[in-house]
Amino acid sequence: MEGRSRRRLLRLSKLYTFVTCGRARPEEGQGQIGGPGFSRVVFANDPDCFEATNLDYVSNYVSTTKYTLATFLPKSLFEQFRRVANMYFLVAGCLAFTPLAPYTAVSAILPLIVVIGATMLKEAIEDWRRYQQDIEVNNRKVKVHQGEGKFSDTEWKNLRVGDIVKVEKDEFFPADLILLSSSYEDAICYVETMNLDGETNLKLKQSLEVTAGLQTDTDFSGFKAIIKCEDPNANLYTFVGTMENEDQEYSLAPQQLLLRDSKLRNTDYIYGAVVFTGHDTKVMQNATSPPSKRSKVERKLDRIIYLLLSFLVLISFIGSVFFGISTKKDSRRDNRWYLKPDDSDIYFDPDRAASAAVLHFLTAMMLYGYFIPISLYVSIEIVKILQSIFINQDIQMYHEESDKPAHARTSNLNEELGQVDTILSDKTGTLTCNSMEFIKCSIAGTAYGHGVTEVERAMARRKGALLVDQPDTEQIIEGNHVVAKPSVKGFNFSDERIMNGNWINEPRSDVIHKFLRLLAICHTVIPEVDEVTRKISYEAESPDEASFVVAARELGFEFYQRTQSSISLHELDPLSGKLIDRSYTLLNILEFSSSRKRMSVIVRDEEGKLLLFSKGADSVMFERLAKDGREFEQSTREQINEYADAGLRTLVLAYRELDEEEYMEFNKKFTAAKNSVSADREEKIEEAADMIERNLILLGATAVEDKLQNGVPECIDKLAQAGIKIWVLTGDKMETAINIGFACSLLRQGMIQIIITLESPEILQLEKDGDKEAILKASKESVIRQIHEGKKLLGSSNTDSFALIIDGKSLGYALEDDVKNMFLELAMGCASVICCRSSPKQKALVTRLVKAGTRKVTLAIGDGANDVGMLQEADIGIGISGAEGMQAVMSSDVAIAQFRFLERLLLVHGHWCYRRISSMICYFFYKNITFGVTLFLYEAYASFSGKTAYNDWFLSLYNVIFTSLPVIALGVFDQDVSARFCLKFPMLYQEGVQNVLFSWSRILGWMFLGLCNANIIFFFCISAMQHQAFRRGGQVVGLEILGAVMYTCVVWVVNCQMALYITYFTLIQHIFIWGSIAVWYLFLVVYGAIPPSISTTAYLVFIEGLAPAPSYWIATLFVVTAAVIPYFTYSAIQMRFFPMYHNMIQWIRYEGKAEDPDYCHMIRQRSVRPTTVGVSARLDVKLSVASAQTLLPSRSAALARGQNKHAKGEQLARTDSVKGVVQHRSFVSVV
Repeated sequence: MEGRSRRRLLRLSKLYTFVTCGRARPEEGQGQIGGPGFSRVVFANDPDCFEATNLDYVSNYVSTTKYTLATFLPKSLFEQFRRVANMYFLVAGCLAFTPLAPYTAVSAILPLIVVIGATMLKEAIEDWRRYQQDIEVNNRKVKVHQGEGKFSDTEWKNLRVGDIVKVEKDEFFPADLILLSSSYEDAICYVETMNLDGETNLKLKQSLEVTAGLQTDTDFSGFKAIIKCEDPNANLYTFVGTMENEDQEYSLAPQQLLLRDSKLRNTDYIYGAVVFTGHDTKVMQNATSPPSKRSKVERKLDRIIYLLLSFLVLISFIGSVFFGISTKKDSRRDNRWYLKPDDSDIYFDPDRAASAAVLHFLTAMMLYGYFIPISLYVSIEIVKILQSIFINQDIQMYHEESDKPAHARTSNLNEELGQVDTILSDKTGTLTCNSMEFIKCSIAGTAYGHGVTEVERAMARRKGALLVDQPDTEQIIEGNHVVAKPSVKGFNFSDERIMNGNWINEPRSDVIHKFLRLLAICHTVIPEVDEVTRKISYEAESPDEASFVVAARELGFEFYQRTQSSISLHELDPLSGKLIDRSYTLLNILEFSSSRKRMSVIVRDEEGKLLLFSKGADSVMFERLAKDGREFEQSTREQINEYADAGLRTLVLAYRELDEEEYMEFNKKFTAAKNSVSADREEKIEEAADMIERNLILLGATAVEDKLQNGVPECIDKLAQAGIKIWVLTGDKMETAINIGFACSLLRQGMIQIIITLESPEILQLEKDGDKEAILKASKESVIRQIHEGKKLLGSSNTDSFALIIDGKSLGYALEDDVKNMFLELAMGCASVICCRSSPKQKALVTRLVKAGTRKVTLAIGDGANDVGMLQEADIGIGISGAEGMQAVMSSDVAIAQFRFLERLLLVHGHWCYRRISSMICYFFYKNITFGVTLFLYEAYASFSGKTAYNDWFLSLYNVIFTSLPVIALGVFDQDVSARFCLKFPMLYQEGVQNVLFSWSRILGWMFLGLCNANIIFFFCISAMQHQAFRRGGQVVGLEILGAVMYTCVVWVVNCQMALYITYFTLIQHIFIWGSIAVWYLFLVVYGAIPPSISTTAYLVFIEGLAPAPSYWIATLFVVTAAVIPYFTYSAIQMRFFPMYHNMIQWIRYEGKAEDPDYCHMIRQRSVRPTTVGVSARLDVKLSVASAQTLLPSRSAALARGQNKHAKGEQLARTDSVKGVVQHRSFVSVV
């Protein structure tokens, strides 16, 4: 309490750029208020007044559900019947109530109800969960002013526009509020916006000065104000409005706006006026659904359905034509006289044969509907959900340090994970840790810091040298023991020249003093003191900021307190050598932005001097130096380049002293710009800041390291071996990005770099001249010329590997409509692509270009809010749950904690999911064509009479009961190879990229197999049963017996076919396959025992007809054996002589050669393309160089080894022949 009381006495009227908002001048933009888009009026603390009740604003009740109780049935039914297959079955079900139907209406409608009902139930459960979350949020409590200075708890949903609320520490804001006051005297508060933009840093807000004195509940008893502001919109970072209080009008800005779902931090309480409620709040205005993504397999599935519907129409038309001809012939007395054509209705009337044919067409359309698998969609949804659960539960993708598992946020794209052709990755926080460490610096032209970065180690390895770290930990004495000083997060600096206060002995100690003081002052960090240990921790907007403040502390300048108007340091005095307390009055902070690329603070020291401290990118800082402030420019530039080569992120530090007159002029212009509510407010602020940030004196530069995440080089190596192309899109300098590329094995020694940049002397000279039109024309021509030169270089060599590196300026021109195709053609010919200085918009545009240009699956991976556009634009978005908040994760399709988990996600789960879904769909069509063609053949056999071969319920339960579970088990459990082999042989992944398992040839092959099986089943059963005595009394079979025999054979054949196809049996699959057959027999017994009025042709058919007849069992055995022989023969020949890549790996496992390195290497070499990226590529290059040096001896030795190995046994020789044939497989030849 004492600390808080002390804080309350201090004022912070000018802490941040946008903090101070005094009265706005009427001429500066208030004309917008009341106009279109700025018509909202809020009666603060008077929501019950007559004017307020007439405004009819929305309530604060928020609903995120997709349905309501009233709309669930119509909306969900509409969603289901948007699918053409479901619409077809609905029409067929309706026609089943007419005399045209070849089966009973109940048997047609019930399966459709089951399938649609199951999907609707899933939708209802998901929406119910959303509803429960809505209830929890809407019923949260907040204190609301009830009048006479009394506040009481009210549920969020009951808030109204104009209510005054009191929000306490660590509570969420219940609506969009105008900040009126807080527990701080100057009415500031700290806000966490992670739920809005994913950023974890705290943001500072401050109310108008006119309301800052409302410090207690009773102060609001007589408070009244009218707020006029913009209408509800989705922009989180802008707000324009005015507050009228006591006949005075004050301007409002984003600094006074507290957004719903933000959290109050480091502040005891705030008071606020509700301006936007419910779905008018900015967070709900932003709650748009993410872009709808459908996998390529799913889109192809739609085309297959259309193909089958076309086939269905065709055979129905053919059958109708034949039926019409046959019916017309019945007019002759000697033709089918037993059908009594003279006494027939329209369906068989020879005099109305054309009408009969049309009606038969409708009957056939219903009868042949079993070509379309009714349970396909619901089965796929079930399988994908179960696959997602397996991904979420994979312990190998669980990050223990952050306690974050993998999370498949959508199950729609599981199979797409197995078809990725190009990965577009962010760098900072994705490939690197986004955990910055201060490691080196340049002060007064002298380089300090002895640390060795990972990039430097990689560079040394490229040159064949070895770097040894110098000790980076100090030793301290505890008792009689010498122990290492504990490491400090964010600080990995080691240099005795300036550590432990030794900097005071350096030649330019005065510059070092200013440098360290700048580090300790020029920031927006918030210190927090642990009440128990009294240790200071820092809340920073970025890891860079935190590392600078920590470095200043470790080097003798400890920032320990920020108040409303000052920054306090424990500062090492160079004269006395002791720590002293110094306080600096904080006047202005000119914040960092991506366009400014710098930040500055203006302070007044204890001697009254006005100081401007500035830090920023070298590209903007050097041009702002004064003529007499460039003493160390040349050496600093050289050291910055060295730091960039070492993969470090650099900032230039500079300062200047201001005179009072200059500052007053700036502050007047700056304050006017801040108070403006016009559209060009930001431009005015930038203009004012630019005026003061000139004539700086250079102090030096900082260098921080963003270390690679664990396993990144190995992961990139595996992905490269899998044939996946990797692009890196980063905002870093080109030198830094290139060296990070070497460190993570994306680039390697000997790779030819095609660099496209606009840093040529000609372009730089034009920029100095300032002729914008000439700059644009020359820049575009330069980019086009460099692209053409790169394409020529690319075409000049078939053996070299290339890397394309392009900077942000050049990328802007390369993405223009008339250039982008040339750029893409060049990029796709390179093994690696690195885009430097890329903006978030450019990242999204590059992703769109690759996706549209290649028409292959693209995957984007990132961790920050600046990666959201890229993630949503790609076919698959992967969010890294890292240090930059959760916005990337919230916009992603799959979330993982580390980049290295991408290897297992794609090569294992992606490959399995693609194979399972592809095989599952192919099998679905196979089993339905097998079943449907038997119906067609029987109808043809019965003169296209529209008569079905099977009992109505046999038809209905085929897809729902007797063949549904085995195919689901296939989609969930089957594996062609284990996870270990997926990672050991990454090129297996190319089966998905090349779409080998779901190509049209494979789909039509499965359909052809179904056609063959149907013919075998029908003609063998007809031949076995026709004109043969079936029972002891000599009776021949009837329709009910023939139908049951054929159906038994169909159930056996399709389930045995499943058993032949599966490569990884589990107990569940055995139960489902053989259990489905057993359920068929059980159904025959139970259904046959039901009275014949219900069971019709199935009455006692098994007990009395089939079971006692040996011919039934013999025919079943013979037909099933004959039907599975074609696939068994094809599979054996293909596996033995024409194996696919997964077949070869299965041979390795079968023959026990999995641990034989020579054997495995031989399989890889015969089956994959050369790898040009990754650790393996480096090894291959080294081996090729070594072999070239000893060419003849190596060849002789290789031949000798090959002959010896060939002589060891027939088994290995056989495998050699297999591999020789495999080289001609289509997908292998491509890769």
